Amino acid sequence: MSETSDRRSDEFLKISGQFQLGVLTTEASHPVTANLSEVARRDVSAALGLLFEADGDVVRKYREFAGSGRATNIKDAVLRALKNGGKVFFTGCGSTGRLSIQLVSIWRDFWQQQRARGLKCSPSPEEFEHRALSVMAGGDFALIKSVEGFEDFTEFGRKQIADLGVGASDVVFAITEGGETSFVIGTAWQGLEAGAKVYFVYNNPDDILCQHVQRSREIIQEPRIEKLNLTTGPMSITGSTRMQATTIQLCVMLTVLEMVLRDLMKDLEPTGPCAFDSVSVPSEFLKHLETMHANLMSPDLRSQLANVVALEESVYRSGHKNTYFADRFGIDVLTDTTERSPTYCTPPFRKFDDTTATESWAFLFVPSQHTPTAWERIIKRPPKCVEWTEQEVRALVPEDKVARTCEILRKIGTAELMRFKVGLDGLKHRPPGKGDSAEGIVSETEKASLLSPDGFHRRQLEAAQQAGAQIGIIYVGREESFKEISDFLAEWNPQCAAVLAPVPDTGFLLDGVTRVGLKMLLNALSTCTKVRLGRVMGNYMIWVVASNLKLIDRATRYIQKLAGLDYQAANRLLFEVVEYVEPRMKADQAYPPVVGLAVMRARHQLGNAEAEKRLMAEL
Repeated sequence: MSETSDRRSDEFLKISGQFQLGVLTTEASHPVTANLSEVARRDVSAALGLLFEADGDVVRKYREFAGSGRATNIKDAVLRALKNGGKVFFTGCGSTGRLSIQLVSIWRDFWQQQRARGLKCSPSPEEFEHRALSVMAGGDFALIKSVEGFEDFTEFGRKQIADLGVGASDVVFAITEGGETSFVIGTAWQGLEAGAKVYFVYNNPDDILCQHVQRSREIIQEPRIEKLNLTTGPMSITGSTRMQATTIQLCVMLTVLEMVLRDLMKDLEPTGPCAFDSVSVPSEFLKHLETMHANLMSPDLRSQLANVVALEESVYRSGHKNTYFADRFGIDVLTDTTERSPTYCTPPFRKFDDTTATESWAFLFVPSQHTPTAWERIIKRPPKCVEWTEQEVRALVPEDKVARTCEILRKIGTAELMRFKVGLDGLKHRPPGKGDSAEGIVSETEKASLLSPDGFHRRQLEAAQQAGAQIGIIYVGREESFKEISDFLAEWNPQCAAVLAPVPDTGFLLDGVTRVGLKMLLNALSTCTKVRLGRVMGNYMIWVVASNLKLIDRATRYIQKLAGLDYQAANRLLFEVVEYVEPRMKADQAYPPVVGLAVMRARHQLGNAEAEKRLMAEL
């Protein structure tokens, strides 16, 4: 072990009591998916069935929430704030940070549509559009790639939400799957100090959090903060809270926003259409969520999705790339694609001019010609990145961390985000070719984009096909629209790997059940593909990237379990392996999994290079 890795391990072990989270329910192994990797090797459709079966936990928890009647009180608080000129903040980090950005994009999209149709009201649609704000650890840059260490600092959360002007007339939803994330807890405390109404939204039992995590105990026991516990149980991939934890949070937050909009629109447009009163939204959402889940569980859909898993697996195995084309669901696809990187150690999105980084396995393009407007199209507003000065940093971190924090900040500004060219101007830097794949993610409202020769999806998929790429389509719509799509695909490209995902006709203003169903589908697709590629053992994500304190603990526990070491020895070995692969990590180059490499070293008493060679030969 080098002096540097030894010191880094010592620093972590001194504070590890705050981050040893193996006791949390979200860190436990889900019994339904315990043998997921073995099942996936034999039968992809059956493996998808296990993942969707685990999503049944979401339906059960939502049923409990809908029956509690709490949605109405939460809606009333938000509605009261908005009518009094207040704002609504959604805060998070990692998957909950992306969830926060998605929620705001959905809210803003609704009001942009009202403005486009000429709704005249006071306050105006534009004013309401700007009343929802997201606070993502590391800013909007973290949509693409987790920002190192940001979630570990309470003060960073305090500053990011304070910079947005949180005040006494506002509502804050501080969202953390584990219930222990320092950054999110910081946003909650700052909101409370500013006089805002604060909701703490999380997914672990109160008694476990209060017993083992001091920062969680302090906020859970604070009577002025309202708690919204959405524990569903273990994740279908052990510790991967992008699965059921953020899915139930998406369900509940969209329910609240749907109810708020129902009541607002009644006031703003008394003669306008309203399918049902806001009070019935939770029961209606539950009914349609049950239908959506049953649709995903159906053998026909699982068989179709298995074909897309096979397509992506074959492309990645052969060293080629996959490209998604999406518009309405751009934020949904971006979220799922980005979250694969820290979970499965896949190359993150590559900047268009970074020729030294490993090519991204997957990428996203949306139908805007230029990247700045493409980013606005995805998140429905100009991106907002963290641009703190050195003086501001010095007020937040100890002196010995100032230089490192400033170095990180230089890499996560708006100019750096624009180097990820997600507009059509980026296609020339990542053209689909022979051996690659291209997939269109299409909503029913975008049907013409696929059927029309001039449509965005049709043009891009045809260009990819002509270049030798294989084609996939995920179409999300009502079942009565399927025949037209099926007939078109049969004539246009019979070899296309197509998923026709039926969604219920809800009449919801925000179409929340569709967004939840698509999230479950994309989670299952990306998870099952990575399982087939050996990124998961049983249901443990053995390729986890140790990019923050929580993930360092998780990687340490996995090494401890798989190599038979004690916690301290496993952590020291982890940091030695991290030091070995870190130059490649920082350069966005391919590197071996730190957990797998550490286990190989411990089991066979090998050095780093020898262990890497043996590990990669076995994968």
